[in-house]
Amino acid sequence: MKTSIASAMKRFRPGLAPTLVVLVLLPLMVGLGCWQVSRGHEKQRLVDSYAERRVAEPISGAQLNELTDPAFRRVHLRGLFDAEHSVLLDNRMRDGKAGVELLQPFHDQASGLWLLLNRGWLPWPDRRRPPVFSTPEQAVNLDAWVYVAPGETFQLHADPASTQWPRLLTALHPAALWAELGRSGFTYELRAEAGPGTYETTWPIVAMGPEKHLAYAVQWFAMALALLALYLYLGWHNKKEKPHGSGHESTQHV
Repeated sequence: MKTSIASAMKRFRPGLAPTLVVLVLLPLMVGLGCWQVSRGHEKQRLVDSYAERRVAEPISGAQLNELTDPAFRRVHLRGLFDAEHSVLLDNRMRDGKAGVELLQPFHDQASGLWLLLNRGWLPWPDRRRPPVFSTPEQAVNLDAWVYVAPGETFQLHADPASTQWPRLLTALHPAALWAELGRSGFTYELRAEAGPGTYETTWPIVAMGPEKHLAYAVQWFAMALALLALYLYLGWHNKKEKPHGSGHESTQHV
């Protein structure tokens, strides 16, 4: 058995360059596949957590700061919008249509807490004209849920020289807004459910579902397997070609 293995290894000659390529790419592909599997499981836990909390009874605004893990908690609010400091999040697509999400400070009367409330998506078909929206002037009752983005939140800040409202941004962390306005507010965005003063509120839980991560993992593992198969093929094929070439050259020499 040992003799046959040793004999087979002697016949395997893949070459230096293919070996170096495999040593670099194979661990990378396998690593990326494992990472996608891990991300898929993380997204699935996130979706499961959302599903459980989404059917729970809403809590009051006063209870928000008491929670160690407020992600996806439903909250019942009553208060007023601050229409003067509106933020429009750009590059938000729905069903292939360009639009924005409207975020406004909201003062919850029961708790006295300032919240950054996302009122939903509205279309913006003509970039030459500003998006059109209105804001209720009277106090409203509505339900919302706490949105916590997976991973670190990417923040883009407005130009300090620009103080014009509403502001068009790509992303905004609530803490940046509260610091600018000199207010003490809740540190996470809240996304409104359908109700008074809301626009399109069919929110995706995650930008990429767990099934896509698993599909990407399969692709990476398949490419790793194909690379390994090609490496083995070249190793055996090169060895078979060399004796044939050597014999041909010696015949010509004679």
